[in-house]
Amino acid sequence: MIILRDITLRRGPNVLLQNINWTIYHKQRIGLIGANGCGKSSLFAMLLNELHADGGDLELPRQLKLAHVAQETPSYSCSALEYVIDGDAELRTLEQELKIAEEKDDGHLIAALHQRLSEIDAYTAPARAAQLLDGLSFNFEEQKKSVSDFSGGWRVRLNLAKALMCRSDILLLDEPTNHLDLDAVLWLEQWLKKYTGTLLIISHDRDFLDAVVDHIAHIAHQQLKVYAGNYSNFEKQLAEHILLQQAAFTKQQQKLEHLQSFINRFKAKASKAKQAQSRVKAIERMELVSAVQTESPFQFHFKEPKSCPNPLISLEDARIAYGERTILSELNFSITPKDRIALLGPNGAGKSSLIKLLAGEISAASGRYETGSGLKIGYFAQHQVDHLSLTESPLEQLRKIATHSRDQELRTYLGSFGFSGDRVMEAVGIFSGGEKSRLALALLIWQQPNLLLLDEPTNHLDLEMRQALSMALQEYEGAMIIVSHDRFLVKTTVDQLMLVAEGSLKPFEGDLNDYQKWLFDFRRQTQANYSSGNTKPSTSRKEQRQLDAKQRELRKPLMQQVKKLEDELAKLEKEETEIEMILADTRLYEDESKAILQKHLAHQTEVQQKLKVTEKAWLEACEKLETLTP
Repeated sequence: MIILRDITLRRGPNVLLQNINWTIYHKQRIGLIGANGCGKSSLFAMLLNELHADGGDLELPRQLKLAHVAQETPSYSCSALEYVIDGDAELRTLEQELKIAEEKDDGHLIAALHQRLSEIDAYTAPARAAQLLDGLSFNFEEQKKSVSDFSGGWRVRLNLAKALMCRSDILLLDEPTNHLDLDAVLWLEQWLKKYTGTLLIISHDRDFLDAVVDHIAHIAHQQLKVYAGNYSNFEKQLAEHILLQQAAFTKQQQKLEHLQSFINRFKAKASKAKQAQSRVKAIERMELVSAVQTESPFQFHFKEPKSCPNPLISLEDARIAYGERTILSELNFSITPKDRIALLGPNGAGKSSLIKLLAGEISAASGRYETGSGLKIGYFAQHQVDHLSLTESPLEQLRKIATHSRDQELRTYLGSFGFSGDRVMEAVGIFSGGEKSRLALALLIWQQPNLLLLDEPTNHLDLEMRQALSMALQEYEGAMIIVSHDRFLVKTTVDQLMLVAEGSLKPFEGDLNDYQKWLFDFRRQTQANYSSGNTKPSTSRKEQRQLDAKQRELRKPLMQQVKKLEDELAKLEKEETEIEMILADTRLYEDESKAILQKHLAHQTEVQQKLKVTEKAWLEACEKLETLTP
């Protein structure tokens, strides 16, 4: 249990949190939300003892093990797999102690260390680390590569895997879905659902929060309030609170107006002076209810495109390749003015490459790529954010593309993206990642594109900005193709899903829930193919699709059985752990407690027997499922 008493946190002259009282209970799963800069990351830094409170007390039990994602990754020469295993600090310490004991030929110590290594499940560590890396889209060959070989975004994934590898009581995750694609986000959700410790997550992804948390801690106006339930429940409770607060505010304003009216009428009359003075004191004693502040700081819209050729872009037998390696082939489709498409597909399948081809960033290796007359593309990707001028202000950068507009118009426009006052004149180099993303979007939207190509546009954006972007995209009159791990944005802005997988592009029949099922099947099939050494299909694509459909029908009841058995295993394992905790009480082994002890031991034997039977059934079901891989 972690207790915060009257905590005040400052950053420079700014008060982030004031007089916060909060108790975090064991095994709670909490989503920490609030606008960028409200103090979420500072609160994490305080829990990690990297930042000290300016007032109040933090009670953090010493025996608790905290795990978190490091912000930077040195250019280590060790492999990705070994780097992730390093996350288990006790394992590495024991390995070092064992090495010294073996050098000294200390048999007793060697035996004791091997016993402890067995207790912490050390001998499965490489396999567990490999599973984490696989879930975060590192294939077998990449797991053997040096950490220094990976780019910044992939090092963030390595740091995440390292944090998950740590056997912790409390896991702190600050924006864990940034730099992840949708399949990695879906995998992370499943992993976190099984995490048995206390979970604290800073996230602006509402679907992700809905899936993994049971409480929301909301920071606003230097205060923190905890709501039971996931993010959707929080939204409902907040709406109800706002309605009640607005009603209380209106009622109080009416009372204040009545009191003030009496004072104004009778304060000059001697006969009524005493009553008037009592009304003044009543107003002074009254605790004022704040007016509700619900309006987002972000209010922007796409202007209607000046023209929309039809089609905007056409591809005919186009192929994307890097050297001899073909990524996508037989691309045949056209983008029309009203198309609103989300690209789905596993990591590395070619989604970003397709966006780059459409944006003209790369050329087709073969086939035809044609654009309509008057095509104006608005392309957003992370490298566009990185290309912002760090020495220039938002106003200076907007002036370059708005040469005929007055400064006041530009200031008003930038204000709709949260850049107001002196902020429009500050150098972009000091901006946060979210502010840079907002500026890049502002520059793109000003240019009135008739085709938007958006590759992960919500990275670093807070919930209010994501909501504003969703609203603006719903009103947008042009065509749009988007790649995003933010399912809320996808669900609210597109009307067609297309799948990029196995070297091709095709319509996806179903919704995002169906895609999640498809993705898990795809992962299982890929792993089975790799294990068997079968990496090349022996059938045509049409035959393969037919076979896949048939196999999915056969696998469905087995998948349901496996899920049911997994749930039963989790329940029994939890029950076994609870019994072990009870049996650890030494008072049970006293003479007067023999009957109670025998009862718990019998219960333990029964649960262990059920576990064996259930595990056997689960293994048999999994083996049957593997035989049905397409």
